[in-house]
Amino acid sequence: MSVIPEYTPPDFTTPELINAPVVRVEPAPKNGVVPRNYHGTSNHPEYIHLGAGKWLLARESRMDCVMVIKGETLDVVEARRVKRGDPVVIGRTENGEEGILVHVTGFNPPPETSADKFSFRTRGTRETPFSRSYDELYQVLRHDRDHGSIVWVLGPAVAFDKDSRDAMQGLIENGFCHGLLAGNALATHDLEAAYFRTGLGQDIYTQTLRPLGHYNHLDIINEVRLCGSIRSAIDGLDLKDGIIYACEKMKVPYVLAGSIRDDGPLPEVIGDVYAAQDAMRVHARTATTVIALATQLHSIAFGNMVPSYRVMADGTVRQVFLYIVDMTEFSVDKLANRGSAQAVAILTNAQDFIVNLWNNLKK
Repeated sequence: MSVIPEYTPPDFTTPELINAPVVRVEPAPKNGVVPRNYHGTSNHPEYIHLGAGKWLLARESRMDCVMVIKGETLDVVEARRVKRGDPVVIGRTENGEEGILVHVTGFNPPPETSADKFSFRTRGTRETPFSRSYDELYQVLRHDRDHGSIVWVLGPAVAFDKDSRDAMQGLIENGFCHGLLAGNALATHDLEAAYFRTGLGQDIYTQTLRPLGHYNHLDIINEVRLCGSIRSAIDGLDLKDGIIYACEKMKVPYVLAGSIRDDGPLPEVIGDVYAAQDAMRVHARTATTVIALATQLHSIAFGNMVPSYRVMADGTVRQVFLYIVDMTEFSVDKLANRGSAQAVAILTNAQDFIVNLWNNLKK
């Protein structure tokens, strides 16, 4: 499919790579401690030279991790997971000088030709037209529904509006979601909407403030905790719609990562930050398309976990798409500053985006 670019591997016949040394390793001195000259990974495809012209691609490279070689297997792991004695790749050059190659141009499109040295609108902003971005996203999602893994990262704004909530439910029920990452707030306010038809006490359609509505999100947390789990609460409270309802109905896994400011929280919320990180990384290892919508902290966190590529079961290398949808440029700028330069921004509000997406995909 043309919307998914072909991968162009490095040219290993260049003199620099033909003459590259074999990559070096040093044993980890302690559990959770790596050698001082360790190689820190990026989210780009990374290769190491094993000798005799054999270059090995890391299958799951991601940002701020280290490489551990075991025979001809290359594992990319967080430094805290390294065990004493593990052979850790060392070297901080990236063009083969130490047997390490970081390949950043594998998915580059053909260069656009322009004779102008000066031009307007060379950077994406709120004035940028997003028609092409939407059209490409429709194609990507239709492809990845059957041939990939679509992971959504959602903030609570998606649950505050009736139409956006209905649209997200439709996307989940029609196969356009293989994993959902959020916090306590998204799930709480979605369940609040299912039970009270409110979001933080405001009617999700009319925007009318309900009497004592500011209790509603606390009351639903209490009811769910009384039931013991979200699944039991859906049955016990006879909830019949919503984002979390659709995930449970379609058996779509979701990860709810806790934060210091959480109310409750709901029983399924993971309070241990490293356990939450591990649960999110399960989806980072399989995602082929990520859509992070109206949540700055979760967008930045998961964006830093996701590689720019995926090695598929047949050995082919394909791009991982990362879309950041928000009202402002902050999230995508922050991700770019943290290394996730492949993030594509669509600058609009959550309701308009998700409803537009569903109206086009359900056709």
